[in-house]
Amino acid sequence: MSDRLDWESRAGKPLQGSLRVPGDKSVSHRSLMLGALAEGRSHVRGFLEGEDTRATAAVLAQLGVRIETPADGERVIHGVGLHGLRGTKQTLDCGNTGTGMRLLAGLLAGQTFDSTLIGDESLSKRPMRRVTEPLAQMGAEIDTRDGLPPLQVRGGQALRGIRYTLPVASAQVKSALLLAGLYAEGETEVIEPHPTRDYTERMLAAFGWPITFAPGSARLSGGHALRATDVDVPADFSSAAFFMVAACIVPGSELRLLSVGLNPRRTGLLHALRLMGADIRVENEHESGGEPVGDLIVRHAPLHGIELPEALVPDMIDELPVLFIAAAVAAGPTVIRGAAELRVKESDRIATMAAGMRAVGVAIEETPDGALIQGGTLNGGTVVSHGDHRIAMSFAVAGLLAQGVIRINDCANVATSFPGFLELANGCGFALAQAG
Repeated sequence: MSDRLDWESRAGKPLQGSLRVPGDKSVSHRSLMLGALAEGRSHVRGFLEGEDTRATAAVLAQLGVRIETPADGERVIHGVGLHGLRGTKQTLDCGNTGTGMRLLAGLLAGQTFDSTLIGDESLSKRPMRRVTEPLAQMGAEIDTRDGLPPLQVRGGQALRGIRYTLPVASAQVKSALLLAGLYAEGETEVIEPHPTRDYTERMLAAFGWPITFAPGSARLSGGHALRATDVDVPADFSSAAFFMVAACIVPGSELRLLSVGLNPRRTGLLHALRLMGADIRVENEHESGGEPVGDLIVRHAPLHGIELPEALVPDMIDELPVLFIAAAVAAGPTVIRGAAELRVKESDRIATMAAGMRAVGVAIEETPDGALIQGGTLNGGTVVSHGDHRIAMSFAVAGLLAQGVIRINDCANVATSFPGFLELANGCGFALAQAG
């Protein structure tokens, strides 16, 4: 990945055709971790070939797990069992992946050896206390740098199950506690203020671990085993989101997005866009590896502003940046509340989106937990993404309707979550290029 990569996005053609976006990042991470801890060999297809997931695979390899790559998008994981990981004196580099670091913290808390998790400059600024503090209640010992990475995980601690109510809904924190719960004595139960994505719960069940879960809660006990299983990773909803919004807003567009993961804890954007007047149909619905999957057919339709129901926010937290773009070209105002978690993502996404939107002529009022966006027209301008992949791709979508060129600075991190975005986008009608 180069040190600096800028893009230019401009008005293109109506978006047409069928495409499949890369595999779901959340499912890819979890398939690696559970496959590593399982007994036997797991074959993963549809694996996301991104820097985040490769970082997680590299960490597991350092811990003694053999992971083969028979082809792009495939991994064969030779599980070592729940207690088969081997310690290393080397640091474990999670790169840019907050998911990887937080889940690995829970997984490593139950090991007999010490570990040190590090990350890149961006990840090193992301808060970790919300995962280390409940893990400490389970008996884990994890030292941080004033609540920030690196995480020094002390091995040999006797973990005990707890009943923990999350102060802020977070699938990553919930997942870390459930992974630690595999090693804990007694029962671990996690209660959420709002239901979050249940990938970990579904995959634990698919790997044969007894677990009880419902929207807003999950419960398991230690002392069981994971059995290797094959995983077909669905196309990533967060990656599909950029094409969904693009097809909604560009006149004459009709896109078919193939085999998209439709986990109900992930599809808040779908419901939000429909409330705004979007024409999105689901076809070919089926289940794969415990996850609901379907094709999304998205046609252009005039959008109008809404007051976003706060209940949808936890189910679309990663998709909110591109919803800001939909709101910017919708008729009337859109109000977003209850999204304070956006401030502790790869960037402060509320502040970064607000600054970028003002740079291209959008009237936006930033609030502590959201924004008030007045729909209208988009101008050309220069946007600073702060190295945040979702910000960069959101403004690539904005360029489709802008009255001038939108230059987006610092786009190299798109490779962390969506390798091949530029080629896929231009293949269906975007006019997106590397800036000279």
